[in-house]
Amino acid sequence: MSSAEFPAIVLVRGKEKSAIRNHPWIFSGAIQHVIGNPQSGETVEVRSAQGEFLGYAAYSPDSQIRARFWTYRERTPIDRNFFANVIDRAIENRRLRGFDVKDPTAAFRLIHAENDGIPGCIVDKYADFLSIEILSAGAEYFRTTLYEILAEKTGAKGILERCDADVREKEGLPLRKGIVYGDVPRTPIEMRENGIRFDVDIWNGHKTGYYLDQRDARFEVGKFAQGKHVLNCFSYTGGFGLFALQNGASLVTEVDVSQEALHIADSLIQKNGFDKSRVELVEADVFAYLRKCRDSRKTFDLIVLDPPKFIENKAHLEKGARGYKDINLLAIKLLNEHGILATFSCSGLMEMGLFQKIVADATQDAHRTMQIIKRFGQPADHPVKTSFPEGQYLKGLLLQAD
Repeated sequence: MSSAEFPAIVLVRGKEKSAIRNHPWIFSGAIQHVIGNPQSGETVEVRSAQGEFLGYAAYSPDSQIRARFWTYRERTPIDRNFFANVIDRAIENRRLRGFDVKDPTAAFRLIHAENDGIPGCIVDKYADFLSIEILSAGAEYFRTTLYEILAEKTGAKGILERCDADVREKEGLPLRKGIVYGDVPRTPIEMRENGIRFDVDIWNGHKTGYYLDQRDARFEVGKFAQGKHVLNCFSYTGGFGLFALQNGASLVTEVDVSQEALHIADSLIQKNGFDKSRVELVEADVFAYLRKCRDSRKTFDLIVLDPPKFIENKAHLEKGARGYKDINLLAIKLLNEHGILATFSCSGLMEMGLFQKIVADATQDAHRTMQIIKRFGQPADHPVKTSFPEGQYLKGLLLQAD
C-alpha cells in the first residue's frame, strides 16, 4: 500500500512522541499541515515532521481529537478484513476471560472502543442482541462494514444502533437510533448477572441500555450487606440494591430522580422474588435527600454513591471535584459506627489518586476516620490498553468507618 493512496497529516515537530508510544489520539494542535482533502472518517497516513511513517488513522475535521489511529503498521489495508481480524481478536479475548458471545443469557461489553482497536465504537451484548454506540468519525465511516461483520461473527438476532448521544456532535455526526440488522424487541431484554435477573431496555436505557461496567462492584459490595440498612444513591434500576437483597440486607433504600427507573427497580425486585417490605423506593434529588437525612439525623449501615459523570471536560474539573467532595461528605456523616461506603466516579478526567484525596478530605471534614478496604475499576470485558490510560474511566473505593 503506497503513501500516494492516502491523504496525510504531518505532525508538529516533537508531537510524534505519543504516536510512537501507541497512543491512539492526535489532537488538532499537534498537526502541522494536512496533505490532500480528507473527508470525515476517511483514512489518512500520519507522518512526523521529518516524514517518518507513524500509522494510519481516521480523520475527524470537526473534533479536537483530529485523528484516531487504526494501526501503526505500514502497508496495512484498512478494509473489511482488517476489521474482521480486530473483532475476532476481541471475541477471543472475551472468551479467554469467561465471556461467551454465543451465551443466550449473558451480557457484557464486546468492543471497548480504543482499547479493542476500534476507536469510538462501543458494542454491548445483551442476551441475543447487540446495542452499539458510535462516537467517532472513523467508526461512523465504516459502520455498515462493522455491523455486517458483527452480525456474522456473533450470531446476534438483532443489532440496535444507539447513536443518540450528544457527544456525537463534537465529531460533526448526526444523532440516530434504530435497528440496523435483524429484529430488536421494543420490550425489555432479560439477561442474568451473577444469579440476578435483569430486564434491560436497550432502546431507551442509559448509554447502550445498562451499566455493565459495575458488574464486579455490584457483586462485591453486595457481600457486605447482610443484616444492614443499605442506602443506594443514584440507584437507576436498582442493581446495587438487588445484590444487597440477595445477600440478606435488612432494608434497602433506593434513591433516584427518575420515577421510570424506580418503577423498573420495583419490577426487578418482584422478578427476583425479593420481599418488597425490605425495600424503600425514593424519588428525589440525591444531594437534597442526603441533606434531609443529615438534618433528621437518619443513618445507614452501608451507602453506595454511584453518580453520573460530574466532569465532562477539563474546564469542569474543579467544579466536578467539589461535587464529589460534597456528596461524599454528606454520605460519610450518615454512616453508623463501622459503617461502609462504596463510592465511585465514572469521570475519565478524575484520576484515582485525586479521587482518593477528595474522599480523604471529605472524611477529614466529617471528623471521621475511615479505612480503604477495596479499590474498584472496570471489569475484564472493559479492558484498558496500556498505551491509553484515558481508557480507565471508572474508579471506586470501598471504605469502612474505623
